Amino acid sequence: MIKSEDNTVNTGSNNSSNSADSVKKNELYNSSFKYCEDIAKGHYENFPVASLLLPKDKRKYVYAIYAFARAADDFADEEGIEGGVPKRLTLLDEWNGKLKDCYNGKAYDPIFIALGKTVEDCKIPIKPLEDLLSAFRQDVVKNRYNTFGEVLDYCTRSAIPVGRLVLMIFGCHDDEFFKYSDKICTALQLTNFWQDVEVDLRKDRIYLPEEDIKRFGYSYKELELKQDNDNFRKLMKYEVGRTQEIFDEGKKLIGLTANNADTKKLSKELKLTWLGGTTILKKIQEINYNVLTQRPKISGFDKLKIFLSSRF
Repeated sequence: MIKSEDNTVNTGSNNSSNSADSVKKNELYNSSFKYCEDIAKGHYENFPVASLLLPKDKRKYVYAIYAFARAADDFADEEGIEGGVPKRLTLLDEWNGKLKDCYNGKAYDPIFIALGKTVEDCKIPIKPLEDLLSAFRQDVVKNRYNTFGEVLDYCTRSAIPVGRLVLMIFGCHDDEFFKYSDKICTALQLTNFWQDVEVDLRKDRIYLPEEDIKRFGYSYKELELKQDNDNFRKLMKYEVGRTQEIFDEGKKLIGLTANNADTKKLSKELKLTWLGGTTILKKIQEINYNVLTQRPKISGFDKLKIFLSSRF
């Protein structure tokens, strides 16, 4: 049962005895999904969020999950939140409480009304959504990583759930599909880290593993001073190279989804996303890995090329 402040609507198997209630329920869902869509379309992202390549009936579910994650990410990252770390953790705890309420049939926020309908229709368990919140909490309390293994562990909660959620929206709960999706989503997360080294520095957050920094004769001090030198560029070349390898390991998912009746319409979106991520890596290469003074971005022309490439 999903509740709003002004009405109660049943999302279970019982049919409404009143057609007016049914109309009201649908209006509530539609307005909640529209609210989530506006959030998704109002944020810049490197990679497509429910693009026109997805079937229209699936986009609303992607918007709902995006809005849920976007709000939580803002609690962890957004400037201007008074109260520091304790306040951010409290907001995330409250968001987690709303998530649990949602799974128990109670929602007053339009994001959770839309999310409740999404998890019901798509048979989505709570774990991947709770994993996302765990990653956001980690962003609040952890800002350095000793090993690449630690970074990958973060990706298991920050990125991997996203791909699995999208597959579930298309009715896919197959472990083989999940395996290759995990690769693509991990590579996308790493790409974002390497693209935003300077942006994250401003937040006193470093995802470059300390073991790699030392391996290439660089240092935290040089990084914090934004010193671009040969050692830094060798470090970034190494990270970009192994991220491309992870993208390549996950590429098989595009073919798997294309040959599956449930996920066929997802395949071109996946190709678009894969091309978007690998294009960012190429942009980093084009600036000779100097992400400390310029942020590589996908231009309008790049987006057109990516879109056209995804069609074939």
